[in-house]
Amino acid sequence: MLCTILKPTSGTAKVNGFDVVKQATQVRKSIGIVFQDPSVDDRLTGRENLYMHANLYSVPKSEQKTRIDRVLELVELEDRADSILRTYSGGMRRRLEIARGLIHYPRVLFLDERTIGLDPQTREHIWTYIQELRKTNGITIVLTTHYMEEADKLSDRIAIMDNGKIVASDTPSRLKETLEGDVITIEAKNAQKLSSVLARKIDMQKTHIAGDKIELTVRDEKALLPRIVEVAASEKIYIDSISLREPNLEDVFLHYTGRAIRAEGGDELHGLSAIRRRAIK
Repeated sequence: MLCTILKPTSGTAKVNGFDVVKQATQVRKSIGIVFQDPSVDDRLTGRENLYMHANLYSVPKSEQKTRIDRVLELVELEDRADSILRTYSGGMRRRLEIARGLIHYPRVLFLDERTIGLDPQTREHIWTYIQELRKTNGITIVLTTHYMEEADKLSDRIAIMDNGKIVASDTPSRLKETLEGDVITIEAKNAQKLSSVLARKIDMQKTHIAGDKIELTVRDEKALLPRIVEVAASEKIYIDSISLREPNLEDVFLHYTGRAIRAEGGDELHGLSAIRRRAIK
């Protein structure tokens, strides 16, 4: 809806000060989009893809070469700019798509799960570019991601969505503070029984069981660690391991949605990928 691909059924929204329904053309001129699925032409070179996009967005002819050289340098693809895209690695294609989304100097850049499926090194490399873009170009970036550590590290503000509704929205630190405690993780052979026993004998904020693993959100966690071991021993339940950590965004997501975040991939399309081929009216 914010990209004007779908019309809202109710309510209002503005992007860069423009109404997404009444001023859709101005919104489209204000934004850049990098889709989850590849959307560059692999029969063209990297430079040709950028020229095509510049023409589609009516970038003045006199400025096109300068802008293209600039974004190619930004994503470190100058030496491969004239190579056919079929010779690019997956990470290089992602970087080119980011460059393409910036060629018309958008005020808002939408990134739809841009690092999904990338190796950790390439993912970190791309986010170095994104952080630099925010600083040097003053671009607002709207990111959808399944990687909680990515959201935690990069975002000024996070919205957690569940079944199409925002269930929580705040800064990363404030969202984690809502859990009011630290997380104890226990691996035990009879996790279900141990969880029931602990619920009767220990003050816990929240409990989650997955297989042989129990996650407890508790206060006064250091004092509770020996107590948990004592309770397990009294019930003759063997604990394989026990650890303590501060809450992270995975815990926050679980707290607000009641389930762990779904795995990436699968057959079902979602996000911009599910709608990007629909006609814009």
